Amino acid sequence: MSARFRHLALNADDLPRAKSFYETVFGWRLEPWGPPEYYQAFNAADGAIAALQHRRELKPGVRMAGFEASLGVEDLDATMAAIEAAGGRMLARPTYIEGVGRLAYFEDSEGNLLGVIQYDADELRRIRGAGASD
Repeated sequence: MSARFRHLALNADDLPRAKSFYETVFGWRLEPWGPPEYYQAFNAADGAIAALQHRRELKPGVRMAGFEASLGVEDLDATMAAIEAAGGRMLARPTYIEGVGRLAYFEDSEGNLLGVIQYDADELRRIRGAGASD
């Protein structure tokens, strides 16, 4: 089973401040996309989407800090079964994001929180067109 980093999100408490910071310091162009107060930059990561979003809790009492990484997988159900069989724990069962794909979150054997996503075919083509390669 293989997986590629496809989505790296910065979590922020003050989105306008964080957006201004990354655009000023690194020259990223963060554009609104999808849900309210969610931004994507295609010039920030080769082969992955870089995003800026509100900080949230994926596990009670644990707020996401720094980067939130999501791995693109071909078969989400098989991946979730493999995560649990290898000692990981699913934190959030799959949620469908319209036009994007099915996303779930897990905790690995070391306590790291990550996402796994099975992209819809059109979205995977869009990501690959933004510089991703397999």
